[in-house]
Amino acid sequence: MSLLLTVHRAAHEIGGNCIELSASDGSRILLDAGRPLDAPEGQFVELIPKTLNTGLPVAGVLLSHPHQDHYGLLDALPASWAVYCGAASEKLIRLTAGIFGNSPSQSFHNWSSGKPFKLGTFTITALLTDHSAFDAHMLLIEGEGKRLLYSGDFRAHGRKSELVKRLMRSPPESIDALIMEGTNLGSIKPCSSETRLEEQFRELFIKTSDRVFVSWSAQNIDRTVTLYRACKATGRTLVVDLYTAEVMEMLAEFGKLPRPGWPNLKVVITKAFAHMYRKTGREEFVDRMAKHGIAAKQLANTPSKWVVMTRPSLIQDFESNGVKPSHTDSWSWSMWHGYLAGDDGKRVQDWFDRGQCQANHIHTSGHASPNDLRAFARAINPRFMVPVHGLAWDYKQENFPPIQRLTDGEVFTL
Repeated sequence: MSLLLTVHRAAHEIGGNCIELSASDGSRILLDAGRPLDAPEGQFVELIPKTLNTGLPVAGVLLSHPHQDHYGLLDALPASWAVYCGAASEKLIRLTAGIFGNSPSQSFHNWSSGKPFKLGTFTITALLTDHSAFDAHMLLIEGEGKRLLYSGDFRAHGRKSELVKRLMRSPPESIDALIMEGTNLGSIKPCSSETRLEEQFRELFIKTSDRVFVSWSAQNIDRTVTLYRACKATGRTLVVDLYTAEVMEMLAEFGKLPRPGWPNLKVVITKAFAHMYRKTGREEFVDRMAKHGIAAKQLANTPSKWVVMTRPSLIQDFESNGVKPSHTDSWSWSMWHGYLAGDDGKRVQDWFDRGQCQANHIHTSGHASPNDLRAFARAINPRFMVPVHGLAWDYKQENFPPIQRLTDGEVFTL
């Protein structure tokens, strides 16, 4: 019996994960089906790795979490390939697809964290983990007498860090291979806790006399919670857009998370976003949010009250309603600093620079620090590890278990 491992993509880059496991009886599973971070818009079929055979069936495509660099290839894959992921992940994937007027063609099946299930010859156990994406999982895979752990993307400093620490204290036994991400290896990205960020935002809200504008990802639920808690502590109101409100409402069943209707939370209903929602047949949501909403022009009044979500698609509506940043406001880019170099980031920064608005970069990485990567790998103690999703693995790395370096498309026999 033998188990074949192929990293079709992500052996030498961050994102675009596409990893295959195949057994001697022909059973195949795919771990993530990600779109490369640098892929041009509109390309799908061209992004299928040349070494991935789409003419043969797979028992399942397992999605570790709902970030495009881990599921964005679905549109290019056969409709007959069933998809497995967490229930919240499916909701978020379908929500994102719905904005563009489409939906994944594959059938979806949801797992429960900690409960094993069978796919062909494989036994899979999804393990909820800590990451900036909601509903992120590691995957324990057993087949052909081998045991593998796929880390997906994870960290040990977010609001669910205890999940990672608990796994490290009581790791699965006899792991043959650990397939592990290394995004932050060789970097100095900030890896402070969300609790620390909450303190920093509280300080910013107190010292700023007028509005605080914040740019963050709507699907970074940890960050939304952090901002909401800081608003409650300082008597401010968090203002989110329609998409963020929909994300918050959709995930309400999965935990005690802020949502429309809670105190210190308002939904700004802008002309462009409302038009987009109505165009895609979701008038009901816009109408329902009206009772929790405010018009953009209200953000020009009582400025010391508001903490305002800011993204490029909101700026025009803000400006046309008299909402323009000034030197008495503050703004915070609460995402990876590198995104500021993109067109959207430049547009946001230019808007605030023109208003002479004070800048603050308050953020923490969605990925594990280099020290946490090493500690996690040592705690799992595999026979060897297969590195993915990183740029520094080719340099000498110390304090890791034995590393089996693969190239994209290389078939490795376990």
